[in-house]
Amino acid sequence: MNTNEILEALKNVEDPDLKKDIVSLGMVKDLEIEGNKVRFKLELTTPACPLKEVLKNACINAIKEFVNKDAIVEIEVTSKVRSNIVKENSTLRDVKHIIAVASGKGGVGKSTISANLALALQQLGAKVGLLDADIYGPSQAIIFGVEEEMPGPAEFEGQRKMAPVVAYGIKLNSIGFMAKEDQPIALRGPMVSKALQQLFYDTVWGELDYLIVDLPPGTGDIQITLCGQIPLSGAIVVCTPQKVAIADAKKAIGLFQLPQINVPIIGLVENMAWFTPEELPDHKYYIFGKEGIKSLAESTGLPLLAQIPLIQSIRENADEGVPSVIKNDKLAHYFIELAQKTAQQLSIISNQKNVVAQ
Repeated sequence: MNTNEILEALKNVEDPDLKKDIVSLGMVKDLEIEGNKVRFKLELTTPACPLKEVLKNACINAIKEFVNKDAIVEIEVTSKVRSNIVKENSTLRDVKHIIAVASGKGGVGKSTISANLALALQQLGAKVGLLDADIYGPSQAIIFGVEEEMPGPAEFEGQRKMAPVVAYGIKLNSIGFMAKEDQPIALRGPMVSKALQQLFYDTVWGELDYLIVDLPPGTGDIQITLCGQIPLSGAIVVCTPQKVAIADAKKAIGLFQLPQINVPIIGLVENMAWFTPEELPDHKYYIFGKEGIKSLAESTGLPLLAQIPLIQSIRENADEGVPSVIKNDKLAHYFIELAQKTAQQLSIISNQKNVVAQ
């Protein structure tokens, strides 16, 4: 066996999302051959890839089929998130992807989704930060149980900045740290935009694979500022199946798709999709309507990333400051699947951008 034979065999293995073979994509690293033993690293585009085992087995089968049926193949699966952000001399320069989590209206559970998405990505091996950009109604400090914490001092390029609060391994910042729980945040539009920019650029985020941004509901100043001045990789729109909520979700989708904004929609999340009582685990009650966001996804051609049920423990966990992913309860798998699909779609979007740029 030689290197060329192995690489030619591995060209038969295609990444099902990126539609290219793994050799052309540069995923095969540190190839070594010793007798009938083959070792290499398979470098995926995200640690949250849901197809790790599929690709690994496909590599083993390709080598055995096209090179040597008796080959002993050892594959170390690694990952490297490829940056979508233009390197700039700011605190965001080592952040590879910024993901906005948005909604057309309030009360759809966007902040809970943001928190559990960030934690699920982190549990899958990614370095993750979370910025609470809901200036008027910040809630992430409560969800993470760090209401009494404060960002510390930090330095960046000789300038004084903030060090984010770290909770459950997530780097977190929010205007909620600067105001007491009963203190209203009374800011006019221009000041809101300035406060948002300070949260982004005055926080020393360090190296992150994903920075999740929990947006306020609607399509106002904060959303427009974010899209115009922050290098977003994509946006997730959260909604309930209710007809009124879907109408507002369409407006949120439309904002990101405006030509002057043009932020890719990673996908949709249907929250409170059904209610299952704890004493009747096999029953589903569609309180807000059935599969409204699934229909929206089909009509818009956008991916449906997850359908999250309305279950009391999700709310209780958030109120206790121990999100569902951390408790590893029976709901955690919904958020793990959401994280995998989010990372998967983001890899596809990033690859499409690279192809266009070339």
